[in-house]
Amino acid sequence: MSAVGLAACSGGNDGRPIIGLITKTDTNPFFVTMKKGAQAQAAKDGIDLRTFAGKIDGDNESQVTAIENLMALGAEGFMITPNDSRAIVPAIDRAKEAGLAVIALDTQLDPADAADSTFATDNFTAGKLVGEWARAKLGDQAQDAHIAFLDLTPDQVSVDVQRDQGFMEGFGIDTADPNRIGDENDPRISGHDVTDGAAEGGRTAMENLLQREPDINLVYAINEPAAAGAYEALKAAGKAESVVLVAVDGGCPGVQSVKDLQLGATSQQYPLKMASDGVTAISKFASTGARPSNPAGQDFTDTGVTLITDDPQSGVESKDTTFGAENCWG
Repeated sequence: MSAVGLAACSGGNDGRPIIGLITKTDTNPFFVTMKKGAQAQAAKDGIDLRTFAGKIDGDNESQVTAIENLMALGAEGFMITPNDSRAIVPAIDRAKEAGLAVIALDTQLDPADAADSTFATDNFTAGKLVGEWARAKLGDQAQDAHIAFLDLTPDQVSVDVQRDQGFMEGFGIDTADPNRIGDENDPRISGHDVTDGAAEGGRTAMENLLQREPDINLVYAINEPAAAGAYEALKAAGKAESVVLVAVDGGCPGVQSVKDLQLGATSQQYPLKMASDGVTAISKFASTGARPSNPAGQDFTDTGVTLITDDPQSGVESKDTTFGAENCWG
């Protein structure tokens, strides 16, 4: 039975408002933590929380089915981390027309205003922070760096583009079109490959890029699972000590990787806050009819990001792994 089918059978309608949580997968620790945050807040608010997930990163079809299930259940609304920011929008539109409130978590829809509100890390800033740190870490070598980019999927979803382009700006690379990955012409870019946000994908992507450019000395990874796979590939190639590796997430395993010197730095985000704030906003909608909304003049609500490293660089604000461990997830 699919994850969607399993989740749709859980819980019971006892008069409590029904709110949905639809994550990209139910295996990535980030989304596991997000689910825990939503469940804890739902228990406090007296909410019947129904949870769903895609089978793999990129599985749009299961998320569409989850939305249809929630509409059939009479849900007040739902939170979603979209697997495809654009392809999911027609299903989102149908749900909103049916009166449901919709909150995007972590990843913006395309267009962003397809959701009533978005609670997310400023993903561009998250990428920019590790880019600034990497540039300072390499010092004079930054001008002749050989950089590998381990991105998410070929679909160029918003979170992927924003982190990738943020890293480039932080490192001092002309991003060309800031809404597109791969149109830059900086000679320091050794190449891009996709990872599906997973360790296996990160390892394969790193192996591919090392075959193309053995002199890679800096690796940007979309998230910590991808970075963990990349580290294994670098270690197998005898390059783990000579390559600087950075990522985004701030999960407990990632913070430990920074402490163990496998990762140079990571940008820590806060999924518990995203999920709990999302439940609270839809609970308010259920009780008052006030739709969730973003702060005036902004297309998302920033839930915060912090650079974590034990190798601080001048001019780049950061916290150490003690702070990271106290605030990590997963």
